Amino acid sequence: MPADHGDEAELFARVDALLADLSAQRIPLPPPLERTQRRTAAGLSTAQVADALGCPAQDIAAWEIGTQEPLGARRAAYARLLEGLKALKKPEQGERHVHRGVAAAPAPASDRPQQAALFPATHEAPPPPSRRPTASRPRVTPTGSLAVIDHTDTLIAHFANGTQLPLDADDLVSLLQWALRSGLGRDKLTKQGLDSECDPLIVLTPAASTALHLPATLDDRARLRLADSHPVITQLQQAGFSLTRRGFGPWARAFLPVKNKQRASVQLAMTAWGALSQDGWNLPPLSPTDLARVLGTYSDRLLTPRGSTAVCGEELMTALRPPTRASRAPGGGGEPNPRGLHTPLEPAPPEAPDAHPLARGRLPEQAMQEEAWDWSRLPSDQEAAAFPHVVGLDTNLAFASAASGLPVGLNSPPRHVLAPTFDKKIPGAWLCDLTHAALDPRLPSPFTATGQAPTGPAWYTTPTLDYAQELEIEVRPIEAYLRDDHGPYLTSWYERIRNAYLATMADLGVHEKIPQTDYLAAMKRLATADPALLGLLAAIKATAKGGLGKLREGPRDITAPYTRWPALNRPTWRPDIRAAVISRARVTLHRKMRKMAEETGRYPLAVLSDCALYPAHKPTALDVVPQDSDGQGVPGLLRLGVNPGFAKEEGVQTMAWYQHQHTQGLNPARYLKGPAA
Repeated sequence: MPADHGDEAELFARVDALLADLSAQRIPLPPPLERTQRRTAAGLSTAQVADALGCPAQDIAAWEIGTQEPLGARRAAYARLLEGLKALKKPEQGERHVHRGVAAAPAPASDRPQQAALFPATHEAPPPPSRRPTASRPRVTPTGSLAVIDHTDTLIAHFANGTQLPLDADDLVSLLQWALRSGLGRDKLTKQGLDSECDPLIVLTPAASTALHLPATLDDRARLRLADSHPVITQLQQAGFSLTRRGFGPWARAFLPVKNKQRASVQLAMTAWGALSQDGWNLPPLSPTDLARVLGTYSDRLLTPRGSTAVCGEELMTALRPPTRASRAPGGGGEPNPRGLHTPLEPAPPEAPDAHPLARGRLPEQAMQEEAWDWSRLPSDQEAAAFPHVVGLDTNLAFASAASGLPVGLNSPPRHVLAPTFDKKIPGAWLCDLTHAALDPRLPSPFTATGQAPTGPAWYTTPTLDYAQELEIEVRPIEAYLRDDHGPYLTSWYERIRNAYLATMADLGVHEKIPQTDYLAAMKRLATADPALLGLLAAIKATAKGGLGKLREGPRDITAPYTRWPALNRPTWRPDIRAAVISRARVTLHRKMRKMAEETGRYPLAVLSDCALYPAHKPTALDVVPQDSDGQGVPGLLRLGVNPGFAKEEGVQTMAWYQHQHTQGLNPARYLKGPAA
């Protein structure tokens, strides 16, 4: 039967169309970020481009973040448009185009512009707000790991380097899409770090939240999250975004499905809901520009904020000692990192907090009590007569510095041993009787949190018993839980915090290796220093303190006794590590106070945590601490200086004030910061 020539023509036409489609797929397109740059440089909106191509504006947004690609004739037309836009405006000299799957990757640190001084005296005024940037406006390339979004007539992004950029976005979805293609982000702290370290942070001011149709406050005060039925969350879901299990709260994370093994995730901080003003963040009121600079500096020196300062402290541990590393076995892949914490472990029974299931039926004396000091004593008649003043000496970053080089257990459960021989090289919990130790009552006992002599056998960490041996006290453990798999897990964490702290103190005019007199004067000037810098300094210190606290995080909600809580399932929930750090800080301070007594004949009157209160002839710390011919402190003693482990003057009061506080049953060191009586 002869072929129908009409059908044949139709078939040929369909084949030709298919071949044209295949040919169109080979038409090259610039990377997604460059597509956006060419459009915005020409002053075009996504709606204008969509109208020209005959497609929805959502398709243009999807093409610009790389989640979809144009097909067939529309791809050819889109390529033609982009080529024409390129001809209209040549890229600026030195402009780079980067592409990291869906989101643009941050440039290598060596290629990034140097960040300006934290708070320069003057800077160029930003261009007037505009919904659509015009071709004549100088290009602003987002830099750094974050942007603070404010709103006047339009949304404006403020970056850590002081630049600003009006945004063509009027809802949260379009803002997130901009963030993913903006190039904001940071490099991993280590080669094996987590991909989440690279995610951009978007900080919304209250004005921006209102403009994005978010409520001024959260109705759900118990869970601190936006209702799942809220229209903004519905819009996110319709655009393909998901949220983590904690939902949309003061700190939220929105992400798209992984595509081609590339993540597309944005961290959000809602200042209207308490982010950056609670949970360790106590930043003063700041302009969006200054807030971006403070947070950018925090990100450069520590990590991109992602929650409370305690969360940041814990995340910093994980970033520097990741739970996995590239496998050395054939085929590659990932494997547990033996230097990190990758396995949740049950504590040894004496290490478990009172709320833990292992504490059920445990007697109080069977629990380890390695905590910071809360101790005070009455001055002797001679001390009261000779010293009219008392001065507090507070150790800088005492607990973080105690973590440096400290061997702690890693990923193996503790090994129970009866009648072990003490070995200072093995981290563990040791049951030992130290009641026979002869201690000077003018010093707090290094073996108890109360500072009183032990009254029977108790559980101690390795640093405590190591110090007992240093004091030539017989150490004969009864039993122990030992951690044979160990290493200095917190050393790199401490070093990064130390460097951030010292750099920020230098910004405040307090430098290392200055004479003690100059250090005191510099510290007194901090009262009039830039509030933003002081807020940054406080956040760094809170990150150190909170990170260590996370190692023994308790239940957040009221639950039945001895019921497990979510924190127990984290590899970084390790009360044994926290106990060892506190123990080391306590015995380090005791060693210094003991040597101070040997050198000066002066003993502390009270100790609270890392602050020791001493009697003084004059109302200054210089009356208490010795110094050498260069005005520096004496190694091994309490000495004044900015370095972690050195001390600052905490406060000054009179001896009469001290005696009154003590007779009221109070520890005067707790109230030393009040005005001198």
